[in-house]
Amino acid sequence: MTLNADIQKLPRHFVPADFKLTNWEAVEPFFKQLVDRPINSAGDLEKWLRDMSELEAVVSEDACWRQIKMTCDTTDKSLEESFNFFCMEIQPKLQPYADLLNRKLVSNPYTKELNQNQYFTYLRSVKKSIDLYREENIPLQAELSVMQQQFGVISAKMTIEVNGQEYTLQQAAKFLESHDRNLREEVYRKINERRALDKDALNDLYTQLIQKRHQVALNAGFANYRDYKFAEMGRFDYTKEDCFKFHEAVKLHVLPLVEKINLKKKAKLGVDVLRPWDTEAEPEGVEPLNPFKTGEELTEKTIQCFEQLNPFFADCLRKMKAIGHLDLESRKGKAPGGYNCPLAESGAPFIFMNAAGQMHDVTTMVHEGGHAIHSFLAHPLELSAFKEYPMEIAEVASMAMELFSMDYWQVFFDKPEDLQRAREHQLERTISIFPWIATIDKFQHWVYENPTHSLEERTAKWTAILEEFSTHTVDFIGLEEYRKIGWQRQLHLFEVPFYYIEYGIAQLGAIGMWMQFKQSKEQALNNYMQALSLGGTKTLPALYEAAGLKFDLSPGHIETLMKFVNWEMEKL
Repeated sequence: MTLNADIQKLPRHFVPADFKLTNWEAVEPFFKQLVDRPINSAGDLEKWLRDMSELEAVVSEDACWRQIKMTCDTTDKSLEESFNFFCMEIQPKLQPYADLLNRKLVSNPYTKELNQNQYFTYLRSVKKSIDLYREENIPLQAELSVMQQQFGVISAKMTIEVNGQEYTLQQAAKFLESHDRNLREEVYRKINERRALDKDALNDLYTQLIQKRHQVALNAGFANYRDYKFAEMGRFDYTKEDCFKFHEAVKLHVLPLVEKINLKKKAKLGVDVLRPWDTEAEPEGVEPLNPFKTGEELTEKTIQCFEQLNPFFADCLRKMKAIGHLDLESRKGKAPGGYNCPLAESGAPFIFMNAAGQMHDVTTMVHEGGHAIHSFLAHPLELSAFKEYPMEIAEVASMAMELFSMDYWQVFFDKPEDLQRAREHQLERTISIFPWIATIDKFQHWVYENPTHSLEERTAKWTAILEEFSTHTVDFIGLEEYRKIGWQRQLHLFEVPFYYIEYGIAQLGAIGMWMQFKQSKEQALNNYMQALSLGGTKTLPALYEAAGLKFDLSPGHIETLMKFVNWEMEKL
């Protein structure tokens, strides 16, 4: 596979090179032309598909930049208005045309002549979109796009004061690693008190989102939004019952390991009772890990780390840095979270995160770096639609990168003992994320199966599910009010409903990739890049197979992987 990170913006053949998407009137003629164009041969069809793909890339990238700019600065009203304009004035008018184009494609006699090996998943997805399309859902989906962003607007305003200085909640989290237990407790309580100030606003927002989403599902002929969303997300290869099996497997095979991690932490800290502000801390005399100070340093060290893993990976980050596609440091007014945003026309994606000099920022950076490499590898595929890969493989790209890169983290740490602590931290996180994934996923199933629930019922159900996936080594006595709103910090519930089990499925895939890596680095990286370069042109099980993995959510498979991670942790 010849790999080149010097990614080029796609040349335009259909849309003028200088075209800018300012309003609907400017872009509509291109859609009209595609709808009206006669297709009288297989060659006509392929040209038509390429032109449609180009137009999709132009529109999609415009929408992405509006969102990127808004999340980088939520205080600038004009950026929010620009994003909302796209959601309310352009997106709703696109959808009827998208449906007409989908129908034109599936009804064309030459569609049967397309290479099924290459087009099968795309055509399957087109048919699904036709089945789900309802005109009455267009305004609801536009409103949802705008409402979902309110989570970021509310959260971006959250700051607390520590030692007389103002910090975003992401920045303040570093104090939870301090060996001063009183300071940790003070900061933990301040963070949670600050979240509690907006709990009613976030509860109201979530209730409105649930009601609108439920209506979308009813309009499309589904009993509930969960069933609608499974169809919309193209979950062709697993069912809600598989999700339930995953929840049970987490209780059975993961919680005992989390218990073990917590008991070890308790012994290390020498405390009688392990409290939630202790779980990230180090004992007296051990300084918190300090892998970098600035966003610039984080970038340079990650490039060095990737260079040793595979020079192509480093080149991808260099390219993004050169064209200004990185915004890494946390600051006031910046939306929370982190993401890699693929840009369909430019090719080189954009990484956004909220780094504050902590170990988990390194994990986030290599995670988003894995997503970025996926964007680079899929970019040469012919159609924009081929690059729309399932999230369950997208997250393998990022989570496997977390584990692959561990062998090269010495660039972040001068002392061997710090490097060992960092790896231990990563493996603990690899295991301990599973119960939270199961909690969030199970909660979503209940929320949308019971869309008319009251606030009291929501809180009771959340608390019960949280309890189900908690170990009893961490003592939350007196903190019950904070626990009741713990779900509100999970961006996915607000912005990308039902997108969370993917992390669990992909973490299993990532552990499988790491097992391969331990046996043969070269073979594992070849499998990894081979699978990612297929984009979305294969089914999910076939993409896993290309990566040398088994697509399997069974308790037995999960038990095997957990034993492997546990064994690796014990070796450390």
